[in-house]
Amino acid sequence: MDIVYIRELEIKTIIGIFDWEREQRQVISLDLEMGSDIRPAAASDTIDQALDYKAVAKRLIEFVENSEFYLVETLAERIASIVLDEFGVPWLRLRLGKPGAVTGSKDVGVIIERGSR
Repeated sequence: MDIVYIRELEIKTIIGIFDWEREQRQVISLDLEMGSDIRPAAASDTIDQALDYKAVAKRLIEFVENSEFYLVETLAERIASIVLDEFGVPWLRLRLGKPGAVTGSKDVGVIIERGSR
């Protein structure tokens, strides 16, 4: 299976368990790898045969900007469901990071895989 990916997509959202986190948007960062057979798109050289990463990114930006979850785990599961269900992706690996959440670290978060390879 081929992989179509998006790296370091930064989106501002309400995320966290502390009172100040519920009042102030924070940046989260996404890395997304999506299983896809790219051969039909390569053969036709048309976007309608491709997994449109721009459409995926736009959908995720809209969703994340309007969400208000407490946990990165919940946000990651919802993002995975959107990609799997709405874009027909059979498998994905998602890294969702919350930069600056732990003093002294560059980033913390979760990495999940969903679907079957």
